[in-house]
Amino acid sequence: MLFDPIRIRSLQLSNRTVMAPMTRSRAVDANTPNALMAEYYAQRASAGLIVTEGTSPSPNGLGYPRIPGMYDAEHVHGWRSVTDAVHEKGGAIVLQLMHTGRVTHVANLPANAEVLAPVAGACPGEMYTDTLGLQPFSPARAMDEGDISRAVEEFARSAGLAIEAGFDGVELHAANGYLIEQFLNPNVNARTDAYGDGIEGRNRFALEVTRAVCGAIGADKVGIRLSPYGVFNATGAFEEVDAQYLALCDALSGLGLLYLHLLDHSAMGAPPVPEEIKMQLRRRFDGPFILAGGFDRASAEAALSEDRADLVAFGRPFIANSDLVERMRAGAELNAPDMDTFYTPGAKGYTDYPTLTS
Repeated sequence: MLFDPIRIRSLQLSNRTVMAPMTRSRAVDANTPNALMAEYYAQRASAGLIVTEGTSPSPNGLGYPRIPGMYDAEHVHGWRSVTDAVHEKGGAIVLQLMHTGRVTHVANLPANAEVLAPVAGACPGEMYTDTLGLQPFSPARAMDEGDISRAVEEFARSAGLAIEAGFDGVELHAANGYLIEQFLNPNVNARTDAYGDGIEGRNRFALEVTRAVCGAIGADKVGIRLSPYGVFNATGAFEEVDAQYLALCDALSGLGLLYLHLLDHSAMGAPPVPEEIKMQLRRRFDGPFILAGGFDRASAEAALSEDRADLVAFGRPFIANSDLVERMRAGAELNAPDMDTFYTPGAKGYTDYPTLTS
């Protein structure tokens, strides 16, 4: 089943593999995609669907060094070279929209940008910067309702620019402790207003962003990624986690989204997402369902054959194996990824891994 074609909404995919979004930090000039990035994504166009690395809809969301943006004409032009290259190879590609919120350092932000989050204060831990090396996260200012409205508008405008740049859709990054999950998670969101009071309040920002993006480009071009039980960036499980994500899923289900992408971080050492909540989300979401988290060919085939997912996402295997689909189909050995080059600029560890035919 893994190599069978599938149609999700209006998008026809050549197989059921998804290249998961992975930060690669190669947008070296003003956070703008370049020819090297176009080569990287085109190399991996045999994936049924590519989800790009997290891309900020706002100058305020550029938390890491050299991550791409999608909020000006240069970004549109740079990303167009990527989408053209992928489409020329017969692939499909969506842009992941990721606002990092409090997961940032001001040295990584452009002039006049600001660190914003649901609440004031700094994320625990440190952040790498190109100019200062490793630094504690910068303190964030708590967003007021005006800031929240502007952030929602930024997501919607960025989604429109993504379609202008030739993307087949967008994925909203509501996982990994970035801005949308900062609102979802009460370990971060201590607000007592309409954006933080209980399950409905914590879900409100995610739903407002999703509805605004759907209004901008159409729901059938909008996916969302969730990671209940994730611990990245000081999130973590909480007492109402199952009830909250089921309520969120129910609200999302009525929108006609392109897909729901569920990430289980246990392969990276986080607590597993219980199988029961995965299946409840699967049953209650009324559209295509993607599972991600530590899959290989055998476990992906099992997930599909047992109807636990419609598609399966692979992360690090795609870093070192641009021809991952062909390798899995042939039962060939996989290249091991070089972790030292995950986030470094340049082609090394990015576009230079050997293929079966090289």
